[in-house]
Amino acid sequence: MKHVGVALVYGYRYTLGALFPATCKYHPSCSQYAIDALRKYGFVRGSLKAGWRLLRCNPWSHGGVDPA
Repeated sequence: MKHVGVALVYGYRYTLGALFPATCKYHPSCSQYAIDALRKYGFVRGSLKAGWRLLRCNPWSHGGVDPA
């Protein structure tokens, strides 16, 4: 199941993600974080961690290095 999640993130990267400029405050980017989390923790826990990262990515966050 985690392979499906990783494939979905890659699909986002090469379709909708290509339309927006890369201005992520975090390193690695949110999509790379999602891929790393899915590979490391599996589909359910990796999806939750990636969702939490997306919620933290807002104009008021400080950003920085945040490995999965």
